[in-house]
Amino acid sequence: MATVPPAGGPVTAREELRAGPETAHNAGRPKAKSGRSPLHRGENLFGWLFVSPSVAILVLFMVIPIFLALYVSFTNWSGLTSPFSHSVQLVGLTNYRTLITKPGLYQTDFATSIRDNFYFFLFTVPLQTALALWLANLVNSRFLRAKGFFRTAFYFPSVTSSIAITIVFIFLFQGNGVVDSILGWFGVKGPDWVYDQSGVFTNILNALGISSPGWGNHMFIGLSLWNWVAGPSVGMCVVIILLVWTTSGTFMLFFLAAMQTIGEEVDEASSIDGATPWERFRFVTLPLLRPALVLVVTLGFISTWQVFDQIVLLGPQNPTTITPSYFAYQVSFQDSNFGAGAAVAFLLFCLIIFLTLLQRRFVKEDLTK
Repeated sequence: MATVPPAGGPVTAREELRAGPETAHNAGRPKAKSGRSPLHRGENLFGWLFVSPSVAILVLFMVIPIFLALYVSFTNWSGLTSPFSHSVQLVGLTNYRTLITKPGLYQTDFATSIRDNFYFFLFTVPLQTALALWLANLVNSRFLRAKGFFRTAFYFPSVTSSIAITIVFIFLFQGNGVVDSILGWFGVKGPDWVYDQSGVFTNILNALGISSPGWGNHMFIGLSLWNWVAGPSVGMCVVIILLVWTTSGTFMLFFLAAMQTIGEEVDEASSIDGATPWERFRFVTLPLLRPALVLVVTLGFISTWQVFDQIVLLGPQNPTTITPSYFAYQVSFQDSNFGAGAAVAFLLFCLIIFLTLLQRRFVKEDLTK
């Protein structure tokens, strides 16, 4: 057992070796000063200096307007004067109560917009994700020729003006339009697609002889339960088809980029093990695409709750397609009630945050969870 020299005594070379190479190596060095060096502090200063323009733009055009809109949601601002003028009064939670608890037109329209957008999300996200995944798997096939052409063709609707595409869809699906003309060749009379506000689910139930039951008359946030379960309107189905067609190309690129990171040896190993093409896709490719799948679903979820321009073009008085974004615009700019419009925007913001966190809670990117 090594002996420890008395305090203040000389340390011999033998004892330095016993203390270890680190101690012997650092014995003659001065002790390093604590804290960061001036060079590191200069790096931090220049780093903040370089990002300050971006931070200033972000604060000026995003953070400040968000807090200003939050302030407006607690006022009766009409938009005709400054929101800080003496004529603008703080009304507390009145705008929020008008939308949620106070019976009236605003409550009914707000509930209708939430219902329509919920069914829009429920149908659009799975359809566009499945279509994008199928297209990516198709153009990634080693047996497909002219891959560049097909990739461009599938992606082209995503870069085309949404206004132009919406106008084309209105021309196709309007009453006695192209779609109705094609259906007429087979003796089928099509509905007035864009302006038909009947729900798809209730139409199916009515065809089966099931009308509104007793429980369907109970009200919830200004709408009867029968209207809540009515499903998307026929007009909203047109918007669903439109969005699925225009967004699948973008999400196809996400899946395609993820597929190209999977090595060929993985597919070859599964083939040697006797896996069929479907089994290779289901048990090998799809699990490896899980991070891209989570990204696509998350982006699709957020974008479906923010749809606006297509709804505006379908008609300002069209009752079949009302979304929270369009309802906030309508209340603010057409009714000059910016306080209630800001309240709609923040209720939508809270709903998106809650549902996104809920989705992230149950859909994990990590394959081990």
